[in-house]
Amino acid sequence: MGGHAMGGHAMRRAAVIDAVVIGRNEGARLLACLRSLQGQVRRLVYVDSGSGDGSVAAARALGAEVVALDMTQAFTAARARNAGLALLDAPDFVQVVDGDCEVAPGWIAAALAAFTAHPAAVVVCGRRRERFPEASVYNALADAEWDTPMGRATACGGDALMRFAAVQAVGGYREDLIAGEEPELCLRLRRAGGEVWRIDAEMTLHDAAMLRFSQWWRRSVRAGHAFAEGAALHGAGPERHWVAEARRSLIWGLMVPVAVLAAGLLHPAGWLLALIYPLQWARLARRGGARWAFFSVLGKFAEARGALGYWLDRARGRRRGLIEYK
Repeated sequence: MGGHAMGGHAMRRAAVIDAVVIGRNEGARLLACLRSLQGQVRRLVYVDSGSGDGSVAAARALGAEVVALDMTQAFTAARARNAGLALLDAPDFVQVVDGDCEVAPGWIAAALAAFTAHPAAVVVCGRRRERFPEASVYNALADAEWDTPMGRATACGGDALMRFAAVQAVGGYREDLIAGEEPELCLRLRRAGGEVWRIDAEMTLHDAAMLRFSQWWRRSVRAGHAFAEGAALHGAGPERHWVAEARRSLIWGLMVPVAVLAAGLLHPAGWLLALIYPLQWARLARRGGARWAFFSVLGKFAEARGALGYWLDRARGRRRGLIEYK
């Protein structure tokens, strides 16, 4: 990939690093995010998507360059990130961050060291943590979700340090995706010869602010939509992108319930088929604990709804708008 040679040269001089932050009505969280990047990057770009809480003025007061996204067009986080990237003038690296995240003080230095250690790397990410995991079970679940294995990875989340030239070479983020845009970008980067690495370093503090079941449910619906669309886009490739995730969602959240209903209507003993769910919970609990297992099983119903919604919309020739949970 063209970014590799550039990246090696960047390591022999002071690397030029810019940052792109996206957000809407993040308030104090945005201020903490921008402050955490001051002094660590050359240019700090904030892309605002229609905030009404003074975010634009506050960002400018902190020295950020502001892009006000055209909200007459359908919003996606991918479109916002691309708008920020378009403002940059060829830095070596770009730190992408969600506006509800605060960047850890030593993160960028740790990520640059990882790029030196892994010359083929085009994306480096670290440990994202929830700021208030004790505030709700849903925040705690998100914190556990961020705790993924270290080493060579297939994808990053919304926060990562990336080689700018490599991202530009593959066309940036896919703007029509309402979710799952980072794994899709990472897939194209890997196909172009790049590597994604997750390192053992504190990266960001994230505030999911999920305090209600309805928020967690909508977030799970969004995940199911992303699984289905990702599989539709790239599932036929050798990576089988999100095929297994989409299949599990549909099996446990749709096909098994239909089978249980059909069996129960045919014969009262058929309802015993529903015992497959507590058995599945027990199997998962041995791996990740009772609470995680419970929400993993329950979440498949929400994911199936999201996946089914994607396929129904596709059959009708429609595209679903953003699925927001906060």
